[in-house]
Amino acid sequence: MGISTSRFRRALLGIRPEEATFHRRGFHDGCPQTRRHLEAAGEAFLLGYAAALDCNHSGTLGTHLNAIQEEWSGFAFEGAAMALALLDAITPWDRSRIRRFLEDHGERHVYMIHVGIGWAWARLRTRIPRALRELDPVLGWLAVDGYGFHQGYFHWPRFVIHQERPRIAPEYARRAFDQGLGRSLWFIDCADIPRIASRIGRFSEGRREDLWAGVGLASAYAGGARDEVYDRLREAAEPYTPAMAQGAAFAAEARLRAGNPTGHTELACRVLCRRSASSAAEITRRARDGLEPDADIPAFEVWRQRIQARFCATSIGGVP
Repeated sequence: MGISTSRFRRALLGIRPEEATFHRRGFHDGCPQTRRHLEAAGEAFLLGYAAALDCNHSGTLGTHLNAIQEEWSGFAFEGAAMALALLDAITPWDRSRIRRFLEDHGERHVYMIHVGIGWAWARLRTRIPRALRELDPVLGWLAVDGYGFHQGYFHWPRFVIHQERPRIAPEYARRAFDQGLGRSLWFIDCADIPRIASRIGRFSEGRREDLWAGVGLASAYAGGARDEVYDRLREAAEPYTPAMAQGAAFAAEARLRAGNPTGHTELACRVLCRRSASSAAEITRRARDGLEPDADIPAFEVWRQRIQARFCATSIGGVP
């Protein structure tokens, strides 16, 4: 690729590194160690995003991203997916970048790539029903989750403080959006459990389950909190602990499939799911078996309900 093309892409679509800082976003500082950890996740995202803007071959891009430290590689793949989805949207003569990326190096990070696509949807104000038809009928909803995270991360006063509902369809998209919005709270409040619980408590009861699912997912995937925080998180989430456990199980499956497990994912699963990360991931994989498209209940929601049923209060026992 000529350098002029790379510069043009960066000029048009580039995101400055300071956009991932807590100071720029106006997030709660909280524990300095946690803040630095979560800012590092944002830095990895932007590293992958910039790499995708500069690279014109998905195989080369995948090799570059795989060289990133394993703990952060998923965020880099997520950022790359956002960039590729944006490029697909603005270059109608070549709309196969995401597909090629998945085929070449991205399959292990398929969950994070779908989330990254959702970031692009938020920037483009994409019409969700049409866009969903181009994605996997189950995993496509993770793009809506990514949409929700983006709106929380970049526009949290609107969507968290003022609780603005997204103008998106179909109706279920608002629930997937709220799972992503819940993930953003882990960053906005720097894993401060009383602050997170207070924020969620201000939302209508019908939104709290999905928000807690998102918090559980972010706590297990992004991590960064002290060990004792997870016990407080589980207590604060009552009576939504099955939803939060489902989110943590999603994180476990995403990390184990990508081959980048972390100690905080293991800890989160042992506290929130009452089982190991590998066991939580196995539950997530098996719950997806036999899912059928349904006009009334999206397969993604059936998947979530199956996982939550395994983590209901009466079924959680010891840690296998």
